[in-house]
Amino acid sequence: MTVNTPLLVFYLALAAAAVAYLIGGYRAVRRARSLRGPTAEELGIGALVTFFDTLGIGSFAPTTALFKLRRIVPDELIPGTLNVGLVSAALVETAIFVTTIIVEPALLVAMVLSAAAGAWAGAGIVAHLPRRAIQIAMGIALLIAGTVFAAVNLGALPGGGTAMALAGWKFGIAVAINFVLGALMSVGIGLYAPCMITLALLGMHPLAAFPIMMGACALLQPVASLKFFQTGKFAWGPSLGLAIGGIVGVLVAAFIVKSLPLVALRWLVIGVIAYAAAAMLRSATRADPSPAPPSSAQPSPAQTAPTHTGLGAHPARSDLTQG
Repeated sequence: MTVNTPLLVFYLALAAAAVAYLIGGYRAVRRARSLRGPTAEELGIGALVTFFDTLGIGSFAPTTALFKLRRIVPDELIPGTLNVGLVSAALVETAIFVTTIIVEPALLVAMVLSAAAGAWAGAGIVAHLPRRAIQIAMGIALLIAGTVFAAVNLGALPGGGTAMALAGWKFGIAVAINFVLGALMSVGIGLYAPCMITLALLGMHPLAAFPIMMGACALLQPVASLKFFQTGKFAWGPSLGLAIGGIVGVLVAAFIVKSLPLVALRWLVIGVIAYAAAAMLRSATRADPSPAPPSSAQPSPAQTAPTHTGLGAHPARSDLTQG
């Protein structure tokens, strides 16, 4: 039997990233001062956003919007929580779509590895940004996501071609852009929509984007999580909610529901995202500039500031910033 070398490299890299993620998570647990399990709401959010994610809507922007609107996670911890919590869903999606949709292996591997390299660079920067900078970045990210969703619904973006592979300069451009998209994942800009648009502009079939974007997220999120594990800049309970609920959401979408009227769903998501973007940017204008967070050996400002814990009906969230 002939061994497909690019795919073998992909699976080995994915396995190595998953093992590193588990080791990093275990070490973070040992360093944590207190931990709590996810609430029913956090599990529900995990299932909901990954359900939409599997159908191609994406999960980062909707999750950011829900976390902001429900005030579940302090703003500065949202990027880390997204990357840490959505790893399990990305891995399950990859296992489903990489084996069912045939795309040129060399392109798949090159784009996935470039996205992971970008995520490593981006997470190292985001983990040390002050709260206001993260709020502004996520507000802009939400506006970009909402604009892209609206453009898709209005038919203003390309539908794609028929190719399942790229060569020459198109190959190089796709790989380079995925590096940038991987870095932007660290501030909450989801990779799905821009990756799909990039490949469509280069003439690829829309289905070709699914294994590439899901494989990229499955590798880059564990890589980025290692940085967030080191700094503790994420929320444990919500991360576990995304991780556990996310597996359920993916399986239901992939094997039970399979399709929904996505246009109507996108308009709903656009409304939620627009409101959350305004709230995020408003928070950034009102907040006092905060210094860069300290190392993981010291409590972060979010760990000591009561104004950034859960609200009213969620007293158990007082420990959610303990990374």
